[in-house]
Amino acid sequence: MEKLSINHWDEQDRPREKMMRLGAAALSDAELLAILIGSGSDRQSAVDLMRTVLSDCNYNLNTLGKKTVNDLCRYHGMGPAKAITILAACELGKRRKDTVAEERPDLGSATAIYNMMHPKLQDLDVEEFHILMLNQSFKLIKEECVSHGGLTETAVDIRIIIKDALLCNTTVLAVCHNHPSGNKRPSRLDDQLTDRIRKACELMRIYFLDHVIITDGSYYSYREEGRL
Repeated sequence: MEKLSINHWDEQDRPREKMMRLGAAALSDAELLAILIGSGSDRQSAVDLMRTVLSDCNYNLNTLGKKTVNDLCRYHGMGPAKAITILAACELGKRRKDTVAEERPDLGSATAIYNMMHPKLQDLDVEEFHILMLNQSFKLIKEECVSHGGLTETAVDIRIIIKDALLCNTTVLAVCHNHPSGNKRPSRLDDQLTDRIRKACELMRIYFLDHVIITDGSYYSYREEGRL
């Protein structure tokens, strides 16, 4: 019977679509390897080809990683490019196991936010507005500049802030911007923007930690000033 290529499978069974929908942990080793090689042969789909290879390795990824390019190229549908891709992935797996997990900055205080952001903002002659997306432990997930403006103000779209926060699974949000003038006191527009962000976070059940205004040598924290 003629083998169906992965492109002809039901979409929910295709490895790439399955990973997008359910995450990498839901895929078998053969399905993950099939994503890497991209295609099989006229006899087997990519998944079936990798099942054959894994079967010969007693379904042991360490054994697979000890294969050579020539060993893998003996399989029909497996050329040097696919073999090298598989072995590169195995090597990355070994290196990841030996790598210490990256320590994310703890930004649970205005001082910590200032210490992180001051070097980035201290020499700017225009205002920039940055968002700091954090997890429940106040560890940084991602920092992003969402507005680059003028000497005394910068336009900020609340929708962009909330969209980016949701895409990063943010549970705690902090924001900051610089005052090139050196005056750390918030303006009326700063107050209005802070209130709008607070209301948007409340609606989306995101904890709004702080809005920190940064100058070269000092800062203003809405949280420390009791305004959040």
